[in-house]
Amino acid sequence: MAGKAAQSVVKAVGEYQYPWREKLAKYKVELSKGVWGYWELGAWKPLGISARHRARLRKEMLLAGQDWPYDPEKKEMRSKMKGHKCDRIAAERRKNTANLMQKMPEMLLAYKKRRWEKKMKEEEKAKDK
Repeated sequence: MAGKAAQSVVKAVGEYQYPWREKLAKYKVELSKGVWGYWELGAWKPLGISARHRARLRKEMLLAGQDWPYDPEKKEMRSKMKGHKCDRIAAERRKNTANLMQKMPEMLLAYKKRRWEKKMKEEEKAKDK
């Protein structure tokens, strides 16, 4: 006898469906006001449905294959990078330094040539005077 009673309870619980259509009809206006609450006449009003019940209603509606239009818009993701800038650009700087070191002999020759030309100009001016 007890086994039959337990089976009927399990069957009733298994067949139970959350009445999301009725709940949605009841709280449709409240859900459209926002996720957490809304401002009314300068005062913050919380929603008439708790977050737990709202989440359950959303879950049941999504499981039934319906869309949930009451979620807030997603904000744009942060574009600012975390960490120190010097750490991020260190590899770039090392690569640039390696390129400059390869060009160094040419740069030194150009420097010596400029210095020599300047010295020659000064000597010419000294001779002319």
